[in-house]
Amino acid sequence: MAAKLKQQKNNVIAHEKAFGRHVLVVDDSRAQRRILVLALERGGYRVTEADSGVTALARCQEAAFDFVLSDWMMPEMDGLEFCRAFKAMPRDGYGYFILLTSKSEKGEIADGLDCGADDFLAKPVNSDELRARLRAGERILGMQFELMTKNRLIGSTLDELQKVYDSLDRDLIEARKLQQTLVRERHRDFGRGEVSALLRPSGHVGGDLVGFFEINPHRIGVYSVDVSGHGVASAMMTARLSGLLSGSSPDQNVALTEGAFGEQDAHPPEEVAARLNRMMFENIQVEQYFTLAYADINLRTGQVALVQAGHPHPALIRSSGAVEYIGAGGMPIGLIPGAVYERVEAQLLPGDRLFLVSDGVTECPSSEGEELGEEGLTRILLANRKMKNPALLEALVWDLATYFDGEDFPDDVSGALFLFKG
Repeated sequence: MAAKLKQQKNNVIAHEKAFGRHVLVVDDSRAQRRILVLALERGGYRVTEADSGVTALARCQEAAFDFVLSDWMMPEMDGLEFCRAFKAMPRDGYGYFILLTSKSEKGEIADGLDCGADDFLAKPVNSDELRARLRAGERILGMQFELMTKNRLIGSTLDELQKVYDSLDRDLIEARKLQQTLVRERHRDFGRGEVSALLRPSGHVGGDLVGFFEINPHRIGVYSVDVSGHGVASAMMTARLSGLLSGSSPDQNVALTEGAFGEQDAHPPEEVAARLNRMMFENIQVEQYFTLAYADINLRTGQVALVQAGHPHPALIRSSGAVEYIGAGGMPIGLIPGAVYERVEAQLLPGDRLFLVSDGVTECPSSEGEELGEEGLTRILLANRKMKNPALLEALVWDLATYFDGEDFPDDVSGALFLFKG
């Protein structure tokens, strides 16, 4: 930008040296005009004459003058009227207007300034004073040109930035679509139980991930992940984790293993968390961490084994109308090498639900800044507990938007809701 400014300034200076500044002399006295013209031409200026304000305005339609020297007292249109009309004309650069006058009253001078005059010269005009006033005007015109050039460059830079922003915005919209495909299924009925998933990023892309996969015909894994931070880096981490917890690629799923008789089995939840923690330090090696709630659910018995690694406490929504929060807290994954995780067990009865939810729900603020918390989440869950899983999650988002007083939540909102049918 600095190089462009310097080049443009040098071009203008070279142009001025070759052709000189253009001055319009306006006076109804031919003798006065001749005196001024000779003095200006000796100073290297290009000069155009006009014998009245009306003629001068016509000249201004044909050329952009750098300076205007205009007599105050003229027939038809005096200097003030001409100055006012000149300043109102559209033009690219600035026109420096000097009034020639024998007036010296402060009130009259103030009138001239109000009309837009930049300077005054007393008649008869002294050639030395004329050159000094023009040099002062040159400095003003130079500063005005630099300002105008910088504004043009800023405008063009902003246009370029807008193009870049539009391109990034389109890319982020596509990235959001791709991230949404990480949750391949939003709902699945396993016969004895069903799972519904909710994923709503707070921006174009987010750091939350939810999902489920089949361990074997009578067991499923359900998880909820929240990667630290927001934006592209967090979204890339969720894409990596989606592959590590994929049901469509069992050989890549860190939770799955082979049982004693060759059937598909799963590692205990606390071991899954420990394995992911080791991978963060040994393989992935990024400056990020994530929280996790992962549950291994037996579809026959309703027995749940889960691990809570820094994630909000999972909620048990009993068919009787009670809500219980379970879990032992635990350390986030990727924060401390060698972290140890504890297993938590629970028993689901027919009609009970297990809800793995992100902190974008429990920490959602009201318009007054008060977080929803587990107490607020309990109210929402109980108010909508008679709904089916997908409808309950929709109602949760609706109630959350009412609580927040808007739909642009400050954090990603996500969760996995399991209903045990038995």
